[in-house]
Amino acid sequence: MKKIVPFGLLVIVVILALLYPGNSAAPAPETSPLNAADTAWLLISTALVLLMTPGLAFFYGGMVRKKNVISTMLQSFVCMGLITIIWVVFGFGLAFGEDVNGWGIIGNPSSFFMMQNTLGVAWGTIPVILFAMFQLKFAVITPALITGAFAERIRFNSYLIFITLFIIIIYTPLAHATWHSEGLFFKWGILDFAGGTVVHMSAGWAALASALYLKKRNTVEEAHAPARISYVILGTGLLWFGWFGFNAGSALGAGELAATALGTTTTASAAAAIAWIFFDILRGKKPSALGACIGAVVGLVAITPAAGFVTISSSLIIGVVAAVVSNLVVIWRTNKTNIDDTLDVFPCHGVGGMVGMLLTGVFATKSVNGLGAEGLIYGDSTLFVKHLVALVGVSAFAFFGAFLLLKITDIISPLRVTPEEELVGLDVSQHDEEL
Repeated sequence: MKKIVPFGLLVIVVILALLYPGNSAAPAPETSPLNAADTAWLLISTALVLLMTPGLAFFYGGMVRKKNVISTMLQSFVCMGLITIIWVVFGFGLAFGEDVNGWGIIGNPSSFFMMQNTLGVAWGTIPVILFAMFQLKFAVITPALITGAFAERIRFNSYLIFITLFIIIIYTPLAHATWHSEGLFFKWGILDFAGGTVVHMSAGWAALASALYLKKRNTVEEAHAPARISYVILGTGLLWFGWFGFNAGSALGAGELAATALGTTTTASAAAAIAWIFFDILRGKKPSALGACIGAVVGLVAITPAAGFVTISSSLIIGVVAAVVSNLVVIWRTNKTNIDDTLDVFPCHGVGGMVGMLLTGVFATKSVNGLGAEGLIYGDSTLFVKHLVALVGVSAFAFFGAFLLLKITDIISPLRVTPEEELVGLDVSQHDEEL
């Protein structure tokens, strides 16, 4: 019975979506002639962002114990299937459809149903179908990021239910509020270039809620030797490479803004990787490949909301600050708490996203992006205060919302594997496969 629950839930979701009539009035921004260069760049960026999910699978898979590598990697890979179906049926409509009742928090789920009536419709200078596919890749990787927090102890079937609920109830409202022209945060002036709030903060707070709800692993006292450091290095390379599409692609065109976002992304990640290594050395630790990889990813996370709003020099500072702060939170989590966030998702993605959001409010400048605002360092505190308020609101929504969804999922299908299943490893107990 438990095995058919995720499939049954998916069937119900599809049936409910079919009840909505198609809406040919696509709520796209101002329509302009399609631009071949912009379209080509977004096609490439969409492919690059998709590559990040397999990259995350290797990044996480290399850090867990050998008996859980396949399970951990599959939790990322399966998002490319399940989230895609949800997105094309009604998820894109919820995130980017015409605003419902002017609330600025959710879109009309019938908009863009199965991408119908979109031929010839533009989203700026690119086809609306391409924009939908580009944004899909962001939706795919967000729930995958959470998996590092409850690695080695969650039932796969229950996981599918949880991420289905998460993408509908947590992710799409945040995407709509932040990136839709009628969204609550968008109209308020919150700047999130590529997903520091929508992706990393939501995943980070959901990760913390998951770690607290599922509690410690029964086998946590065992020596946790990473399965393959080489997997982590490979995953980091794929993530860094794909992140160029993630950030530079969010310019939605091939031009100076995309080039700037690519430059800030490179610089922040490099600065964070080196800062993490040197911070470890100052603490008396040996420089490690694992530390360099984690630092690089933290830098990528932190620059994500700021990539198209700050200068190269500012991105250097953002990378260093994010690495130090995240490293300190990892130390605090490890030494001062009983929180079993297996792969430190909250300290790295959640905290990294928050640092990036706040520092966007500090370093943003209209000289980089005229659609942005002047940050605190340029003498205007307005943006920083707005980001501080939004940070609190998003944190509360993502944390308590995710905690509630975990409880609902647990009622439908138990989240935790049995102690025996955990001991033998999730690769065998959940998938009957071995590394």
